[in-house]
Amino acid sequence: MIDKRVKNAKEAIEGIQDGMTLMLGGFGLCGIPENSINALVESDVKDLTCISNNAGVDDFGLGLLLHKRQIKKMISSYVGENAEFERQMLSGELDVELTPQGTLAEKCRAAQAGIPAFYTPAGYGTEVAEGKEVKEFKGKPHILEHAYEADFSIVKAWKGDHAGNLIFKGSARNFNHPMAGAAKITIAEVEELVEPGQLDPNEIHIPGIMIQRIFQGEKFEKRIEQRTVRTKE
Repeated sequence: MIDKRVKNAKEAIEGIQDGMTLMLGGFGLCGIPENSINALVESDVKDLTCISNNAGVDDFGLGLLLHKRQIKKMISSYVGENAEFERQMLSGELDVELTPQGTLAEKCRAAQAGIPAFYTPAGYGTEVAEGKEVKEFKGKPHILEHAYEADFSIVKAWKGDHAGNLIFKGSARNFNHPMAGAAKITIAEVEELVEPGQLDPNEIHIPGIMIQRIFQGEKFEKRIEQRTVRTKE
């Protein structure tokens, strides 16, 4: 068994250089690799292309990298609750590629599975389809989408073991699952790191063969993007 543990987030992101393409798991603020993002902020790496469903909020998640102008291009499905993301996009400071959410997920999953491209009807007849090959299947037009090519994928899981086997918890599974193993190197940040054999094989979502580095994060904030509560009577 290969022990894939590294000491911390700083050691986990070693090798990430200016101009690289990164995948980052999470949906909104749910299931984001908080420690790894903070380490990237501290590293001052720049000109990054980030593939993520959205870009966190102004002062948390990928929003921290946006504030320091470390991201050159965002590939996302929506702007979300990040005013700085919106400002940089509208001003032309940030290159943004908006992609239908299902297509974004499938482009990650295709990379994970080693599938170079696939056809989808999503986006046909819109700007998304400009410059892309179109074919008809059963009389319906589909556009050709290529799998993403990323240097690093950074995912967050609930539990993991030394070999890199991962278990996600609830909705925090989101984009972390299709991004694991979808890049040249995948980093897994987990809440609990256990000894080999302690995870039930039937509960493992991602096998260790898809992970190159794993570490136990600390001080997870787990912020709630929009809190809605019932008014007290």
